[in-house]
Amino acid sequence: MKKLLRNLLILIPILLWMLWPAILAGTAGSIASANGCELNETVINSCIVNGREMGDTLYSMGVMGWFMLVTIPTGLLALLIFLLLLLIEWIVGRRKARRRQSEQAGSPPVPPADAELPS
Repeated sequence: MKKLLRNLLILIPILLWMLWPAILAGTAGSIASANGCELNETVINSCIVNGREMGDTLYSMGVMGWFMLVTIPTGLLALLIFLLLLLIEWIVGRRKARRRQSEQAGSPPVPPADAELPS
């Protein structure tokens, strides 16, 4: 359970890093369309939401989508590194478990994969 929690505490920030620009841009588009406003990247359009002018805020949120050019590749790289570390941890854990089983059974320990066999 501790490993699962640790892995989630690493995985969730990586995914949030990758997706926050898309979440902001999508939210801005949804708010603008729900209030009958136009949202584009070339000019700030007026948009009244609940009696407040939100055009500049929605424009800023919409333009945040461009950050995906940085956050998605770096997030994928972090995700790849994380998955490689998980694979290494799994392989090491299997070898330790196998070694423990062979010691408990009374058989000689399993030699490492890179050890030379006697002639």
